[in-house]
Amino acid sequence: MTAEMAHNSTSNQWDVRRLAGALGAEVRGIKLAEADAGDITEIKRLLGEHMVLFFPEQYMSQDEHVAFGKPFGPLEGHPNLGDRNDIQHPEIFQLQASQGGIADEWHTDLTFMDNPALMSILNMKKCPDSGGDTMWTNLCDAFDALSPPMQEMCEGLSALHDAHPHDRADRMSIHPVVRVLPDTGRKALYVNEHFTRRIVEMSGEESDNFLGFLTRWVQSPRFTVRYHWTEGTIGMWDNRCTQHYVLNDFDAERIIQRVTVMGDKPEGPDPRWEPWTARAGRSAMSRHDRQLARHLSERNREAAE
Repeated sequence: MTAEMAHNSTSNQWDVRRLAGALGAEVRGIKLAEADAGDITEIKRLLGEHMVLFFPEQYMSQDEHVAFGKPFGPLEGHPNLGDRNDIQHPEIFQLQASQGGIADEWHTDLTFMDNPALMSILNMKKCPDSGGDTMWTNLCDAFDALSPPMQEMCEGLSALHDAHPHDRADRMSIHPVVRVLPDTGRKALYVNEHFTRRIVEMSGEESDNFLGFLTRWVQSPRFTVRYHWTEGTIGMWDNRCTQHYVLNDFDAERIIQRVTVMGDKPEGPDPRWEPWTARAGRSAMSRHDRQLARHLSERNREAAE
């Protein structure tokens, strides 16, 4: 029996249970701290199929957590958040909360960066018996379910993202509203209520209405899965095609540790229109346009240097 055949036999013993029609699966029968190269390949395949995976009863140490994450790509800690108490690795950031969560808006991780997160791997260290669940939504299904006219409009637009929720509104990036996944060619609706500030090619008023529709659209229950955590569970998700949301409905302590696999620059159709601030001119600009105008000016200056 070849090594590949032996690995396939082992992976076939894993118990993979789909959690919702749109996305999500729970996987048992593997100890992630002992995962080999073949196991990592199979996990990548499962993640491509299900978008978010959960591995209960892992109880990984910080060393094991970081070692498990490294084969998926370069790791970074959170650029703006993180409790460093008792954390030995810069790649790990910790979030500790009680009497309510801190991520109770739908978001994709770090979209205010030019190269946002590719994948997040979460280690649930402590959680309440009830409450504190997390929901994810499938951004590819959300795009596919739009009408053809709406899809066509979205494919011609880009959006400004910033880190204002982390008190860093100066950290900004522009990404296509529709992101094309390089490995499958599927299209994902790449805007979120937490970090996406406005549609670049629309006026502030138009953007508020259009972006509001899109961010509500991706929250439709038919695109989502909800997961109840238990201590020791490892959760991992593809940030290119999902958003997530922590339910703010708990009083007990909730502690997570997370490593983030960094990705590449989101690619999608080129915008079909120029930025609103270029078309409007200073006389037609509102106070809501200043952030966009400033970012575009800084980006153009950096490109010229």
